[in-house]
Amino acid sequence: MIQDIYPKIYHNEYHDIKPTENDFILIFHKNMVLLRFKDVKLRYPTLKEIAGLPYTYYYLFSIDNYKYFLAFPNTGPGQNKQDIPLSLEHYHYEDVRIFRTANSRHSAFAGITAHHLFIWYQANQFCGRCGHKMVPDQKERMLFCPDCHNIVYPKISPAVIVGVLNGNKLLMSKYAGRSYANYALIAGFTEIGESVEQTVEREVMEEVGLKVKNIRYYKSQPWAFSDSLLMGFFCELDGSDQITLDTNELAEAGWYSPNEITLEDDHVSLTREMIMLFKNGGLS
Repeated sequence: MIQDIYPKIYHNEYHDIKPTENDFILIFHKNMVLLRFKDVKLRYPTLKEIAGLPYTYYYLFSIDNYKYFLAFPNTGPGQNKQDIPLSLEHYHYEDVRIFRTANSRHSAFAGITAHHLFIWYQANQFCGRCGHKMVPDQKERMLFCPDCHNIVYPKISPAVIVGVLNGNKLLMSKYAGRSYANYALIAGFTEIGESVEQTVEREVMEEVGLKVKNIRYYKSQPWAFSDSLLMGFFCELDGSDQITLDTNELAEAGWYSPNEITLEDDHVSLTREMIMLFKNGGLS
């Protein structure tokens, strides 16, 4: 999966430090990231390469001994930070979806995790309670309001991925109205007041009208593409296998045996790993 970057080691401990010339700098414009390709692998600019440009830097994390920072332009009153273009030789903007297919696994994980934090910092520049400017904490990754003492931590939304089994068949579906067109599994966010097991039951019932039993946890994954922590579950059909499709959520859904599944492992998503586990007989 995208977070599996071993033997490289990801360190997410927060440090209130400034970048040095060889540290990597992540610069975003909406859903675009500034990068270049070198020897087929993606690469981010270093502080040395953007020296002299007016930026505020936030420490993100390190991978092995390499530090990564987020950069926001310094702008005057009334200016929109997102309207400031950046021109840097050899570098260009790419959609962050490139991280799903990039060859450099640790760089892709660094990029999408940085974008997760970029969205959070951008959305919390001002206090949602009193409107004052939020300030970064010096000891942990947290923003606080010096006026009313409101505290905001990074947004991480719990969600489930569900592999529903019916004998030797797996329920697979396709999303309605999304750019992702491949087969997936039933999925959804946990609502207020429910356990993740209850989320599994509710999402399956809402999206395909089926009851399930014997819910068992498989594995989890940080999924920065949707600011989520995904939790994978397998469960068994309980009763009728007649699908009632929620067409607002899904374009199609059906039961598939292992030899009917043509997908291959993308080594990125928990969903695909669960499908491959079923396809290759790993659940028997």
